[in-house]
Amino acid sequence: MITRRAFIGTLAGGLLIAPVAVEAQQAAKTPRIGVLGVGSASDTALRFEAFRQGLGEHGWVEGQNVVLEYRWAEGRYDRLPDLAAELVRLKVDVIFAPGTAGIVAAQNATRTIPIVFATAADPLGIGTIASLARPGGNVTGLSFSVGFEIVGKELALLKEVVPKVSRVAVLGNPGSPAYGPMLREAQVAGRSLVVQLQVLEARGPNEFDRAFAAMVKQRAEALLVFADAAYIFHRTPLAQLAAKSRLPAIYGLREHVEAGGLLAYGPNLGDLFRRAATYVDKILKGAKPSDLPVEQPTKFELVINLKTAKALGLTISPSLLARADEVIQ
Repeated sequence: MITRRAFIGTLAGGLLIAPVAVEAQQAAKTPRIGVLGVGSASDTALRFEAFRQGLGEHGWVEGQNVVLEYRWAEGRYDRLPDLAAELVRLKVDVIFAPGTAGIVAAQNATRTIPIVFATAADPLGIGTIASLARPGGNVTGLSFSVGFEIVGKELALLKEVVPKVSRVAVLGNPGSPAYGPMLREAQVAGRSLVVQLQVLEARGPNEFDRAFAAMVKQRAEALLVFADAAYIFHRTPLAQLAAKSRLPAIYGLREHVEAGGLLAYGPNLGDLFRRAATYVDKILKGAKPSDLPVEQPTKFELVINLKTAKALGLTISPSLLARADEVIQ
């Protein structure tokens, strides 16, 4: 039999313990990171492994003390808004949206959940952030380049490989937020290098054949392919069409060269993804995205496929080979 005094004491004790238990449960809540990828899990496996390694360096281990909610667009930009909305409904603690299109979709879906990027194409230029030092809002991370002038560098490298080139086809994805600024930079570089540009657009593989047919018809002598996450998903058919059309091509991402493309010049994406984990760590520990300065890449790499060069009848100069970070035989 429980006395009235004992009952009241038990009740009071329970009331005191309950808030502590709730607080402990909340403290033990496992953080969730929403991952918004333009490609697929297999397509970007190495990059995201670098991101997970970066998280591990800060003590975050997937499946143990942090959960990663993956959403993949499979190369289709039009899927990104719905996928971003899904992550918002899940109430993730932070969204990792590596590329430009993903950032825009995530930012349109939420202005409160922190968003971290790893390969934004000039986030200041496209209006994603207020400044590099003070991003403002809920977005921060690492940019893909120090600006769109990287496109001019790629065009200059292409002309170094094909010195007499005068007509260069430019292939870009008009669905990308970075397309317009990249095209403007290419046009500036084209005038400086005395190269006539033939601008062609393709959102996906169903438009590749038409674009390459136009290049051949207008007698393009080389090809510049803008860096684009959706293009990575279809890098093999792009490389095959460039080979079939006998077009020396330069790309902004090394995966294209691994798939048979001729040249690639751009930042080391693995390094950017690994460093992006530092931002996620700081945010999970209470930092505000608006207070975390945007970083720019420090490692750029030139990759050359000699097998492709030989097939095209090109000789890569010793000086360019010496500057290459990797040469694929």
